Amino acid sequence: MRLFQNPEIRRFLLFYIPFSALAAAGALWFSPAAACYVLSVCLALLISFLLLLQKRYRRMGDLSSLLDRLLHEGFRADFVPDEEGELALLTSQIYKMTLRLREQAETAASEKDLLATSLADISHQLRTPMTAMHLILTRLQRETLPVRQQRELILDLLRLLTRMEWLISALLKSARLESGAVRLSEERVFFRPLLKEALEPLEIPLELKRGDLDLSIEGDPSFLGDPSWSAEAVGNVMKNCLEHLPAGGRLRIRAFENPLYAELTVADSGEGIPPEDLPHLFDRFYRGKNAVPDSAGIGLSLARAVTLRQNGVLFAQNQPEGGAKFTFRFYRKVPPNPPSA
Repeated sequence: MRLFQNPEIRRFLLFYIPFSALAAAGALWFSPAAACYVLSVCLALLISFLLLLQKRYRRMGDLSSLLDRLLHEGFRADFVPDEEGELALLTSQIYKMTLRLREQAETAASEKDLLATSLADISHQLRTPMTAMHLILTRLQRETLPVRQQRELILDLLRLLTRMEWLISALLKSARLESGAVRLSEERVFFRPLLKEALEPLEIPLELKRGDLDLSIEGDPSFLGDPSWSAEAVGNVMKNCLEHLPAGGRLRIRAFENPLYAELTVADSGEGIPPEDLPHLFDRFYRGKNAVPDSAGIGLSLARAVTLRQNGVLFAQNQPEGGAKFTFRFYRKVPPNPPSA
């Protein structure tokens, strides 16, 4: 039997057999019947103990075989024990550990795929303007062009360079947020100065589109957050709305607060968001059906990441009258309980 291959069992038998023999010999001083009785009891105890050990070791062997199958065949649903006892508890803990390892492996594989996809997207986003810049520089170098055309090409170069700088900056900010390398401050951020800072770089593009700005702020709403990163998030959403704003359109901004949260909405009078784009609108590198040619698909993703880090949510929807509407909602933090007297 494989049971007797275990050294602890052999050591037990080396102790138990002489002990039983001595007990039977001691009982023989009284009578042969007493000796037979003691010997029978010792033998019955030994057989019962060995049967119990055999069952226990069989279950341990089954557990070992199951672990071996888990290593080579993958996760099994029949791993959960339906009994009680220490071995059942051990099996349950191993099951939990296996489940945790499986989840970690799936997460690592998903992150690896995401990293590969992100690198491919970044490469594509940088390759397009770099190719255009190379063609422009080659043309400037090899051709004798009128001064006016040279200036136009140089302006195109500056535009492409600005786009690359913004793209790299947005990618670095997004990576720093995801890695936790950025520590956002917790200050009282008021919407009035925040909107002024976010709108400043958009004034000229809005004027070029002959757009109308409709700004309404109720009271003096505020929230706890980082002023610089919040301005970045709000500015990215406003930039997206402005890109889809038709000539002579309206950009409407509303801000207010209540006891639960402070809310900021940014809406445009454009075509709205296609229904198939809504679930993926805040995914990094996602370019929707109506995306502008220069869109990199990073701004909205960065805006949501910043908002989530500040106990807030950012979501988008279409307005009944037409156009897209983005809503920032920063929830109040529950103050800690005061110390008891």
